[in-house]
Amino acid sequence: MKIQGGCYCGNIRYIAEGEPEASIQCHCRECQYITGGNPNVIMIMPINGFKFLKDEPQTFKRKDLDKAVTRLFCKECGTAIGTKSPARPNSIILKVGTFDDPSIFTASAAIFTIDKQKFHYIDKNIKEFDRRP
Repeated sequence: MKIQGGCYCGNIRYIAEGEPEASIQCHCRECQYITGGNPNVIMIMPINGFKFLKDEPQTFKRKDLDKAVTRLFCKECGTAIGTKSPARPNSIILKVGTFDDPSIFTASAAIFTIDKQKFHYIDKNIKEFDRRP
């Protein structure tokens, strides 16, 4: 699979190639902060098939957590591009909203449903997990 995408203002562009490792809808409280209240829809792709084509993102990593993720975002428009996780050093977690064609996304699982809000929708055909599977 080949995914191209970027931020809202066009300052950042990227390409990700390879077999998706997961397609997830995350309902955790942290993702709700990042999305403005909704679940976060993400695809996890191999890092060796990923590169930035235009500019580099700003990063944010919480200092109060031992194994904090590094969040990648556009310094101009603030678009959240993705995440690098110490739990997945060979992967990049990409935000589906940054894809040129987000219609390619189909969630295979909904995770952290313990934090799900009543206005969040989960398709009845995907697996649900209170936390991580």
